[in-house]
Amino acid sequence: MGIGMLILEIVAPLLELIAPLIPGDYFPYFFKMEMFQRALIAALMVTIVAGFLGVFLLIQNLALIGDGLAHVSFGGIAVGIVLGATSPLWYALVFSVTAAILIHELQSRELLTGDASIAIFLTGMLALGLVILRLGGGGITTDIEGYLFGNLLLIDEQSLDMIALICIISIVILAAIRSPLLACTVDPLAAKVQGLPVRGIRLLFSILTAAVVVSMVQVVGTLLVTALLVTPAATAQLIGRSFRSCVIWTQVFGLGSVLGGLYLSSEYDTGTGSMIALFSAIIFAIVILSKTTFGMIQQNNEN
Repeated sequence: MGIGMLILEIVAPLLELIAPLIPGDYFPYFFKMEMFQRALIAALMVTIVAGFLGVFLLIQNLALIGDGLAHVSFGGIAVGIVLGATSPLWYALVFSVTAAILIHELQSRELLTGDASIAIFLTGMLALGLVILRLGGGGITTDIEGYLFGNLLLIDEQSLDMIALICIISIVILAAIRSPLLACTVDPLAAKVQGLPVRGIRLLFSILTAAVVVSMVQVVGTLLVTALLVTPAATAQLIGRSFRSCVIWTQVFGLGSVLGGLYLSSEYDTGTGSMIALFSAIIFAIVILSKTTFGMIQQNNEN
């Protein structure tokens, strides 16, 4: 039994206990049927880790790297599917981690800017995936659409084990390097003067980002990864007054988006990935409109 299924066995009784309290006609199935429980647990784990990563990515102005690596992972998925792999996500992981290392090296050696290298890998690997699928004879099937736009029902026992392993390793490493990573993010030059291995820490962070992006593919799809990786963190920055508060609010908005998106998608029979992305965007819009309105009212009162 893998680590993901072990977590499921531990959490399943609690989910079944609260299932009668969950509103809706279909949403409660996520709390009492194993197939849907796997999807719910995977989505929650991915969202928690993505929240921590998203805050650091926004500070470094690397919001698009998640989107770029997600498109790269699609190329790996396409190769895995054409080769008949049991779990194409392993191919996606290899492709995504390799791309993250190359992007980091191109940027650190000042051969290309971060945005340029991300754009090249994004378009190139997405095109590679589409060409391979066409040559392989499969084309864009229902399963492929699930990887593009997210389909929680694609998460089997093997996928859950992989997602859980990536999330646990990522959260442990992030906790271990949190302080030096924050120092390298805020002021790389000062961190280097202090003797911190800035280049190594940034490379490790890039690899973690690539791995977490792959774990998100089945939840929101390669085309919608930014919805969980960036949008909750961007929303949190609007109201957070410190790094810690931004991290906390990112978790609140991320988990709220997932639960709200899952509820609406199950009740109205829409795509899970697209509904989660839409719900996250709506939360962002509500927060920024509320903040703008409150600011205008406060300014008028002062005048």
